[in-house]
Amino acid sequence: MTRFIKTRTDAPPGFFEAEAAGLRWLAAAEGARCVCVVAVSPGRIELDRVAETRPTADAARSFGRALARTHRAGADLFGSPPSGWDGPLYIGRRELPAVTGEHWGRFYAEGRVLPFLAPAVSAGNLRPDEADVVRSACDRLSAGDFDDDESPARLHGDLWTGNVLWSPDGVVLIDPAAQGGHRETDLAMLALFGLPHLAEVLDAYDDAAPLRSGWRERVPLHQLHPLAVHAAGHGRHYGRALVDAAQRVLELPEN
Repeated sequence: MTRFIKTRTDAPPGFFEAEAAGLRWLAAAEGARCVCVVAVSPGRIELDRVAETRPTADAARSFGRALARTHRAGADLFGSPPSGWDGPLYIGRRELPAVTGEHWGRFYAEGRVLPFLAPAVSAGNLRPDEADVVRSACDRLSAGDFDDDESPARLHGDLWTGNVLWSPDGVVLIDPAAQGGHRETDLAMLALFGLPHLAEVLDAYDDAAPLRSGWRERVPLHQLHPLAVHAAGHGRHYGRALVDAAQRVLELPEN
């Protein structure tokens, strides 16, 4: 089998090692398939190459069921890194704050949304008054308005369509920011950038692991994190999308 090698001469400490740890942790759940790590070292990771084909509805349904199994494998806390990994976590090229918690809302606000607001403002992608709207939404999160009784799920953490490869044997996941989190966050990221046959994925997921009432209305809540990350470095349109999501969060009822 051919290999796919990624290198980065300026890789920060643990960059590819965190990716490898995440892929192995997700694979250990025996749910959604992940690309196999062949070798990893500072500044370099070697993976099996994934042959790609056209997406199908059947593959999407299989992926939905498999993703539910991955999430059910769980994590110790919200924000927990992959088992056995005590180094930094990354989403794309940005380091994630090393924050964990027993209460999802506070963890999500303080560890996954607020840290990216100052960089977004500095980049000119988010106005200061818009950042205040996002902070107001985070106040509701920290107050526990959206907490529920779900235990931490084992998340891919960066589950946008570019990290979902459609192979002849079904979906294969790549490039995780694996961590403990709320399972609706992975699903909301699938919706954020569009995924072929998303409806089939979500229907199969919901059949395998029924989602709580109102999950569709909570999608903007769970998109705050990826939108904040993108607003920090990928353009003004992400800042506008972030504040729009925050405004919709402010309209949500408490759980």
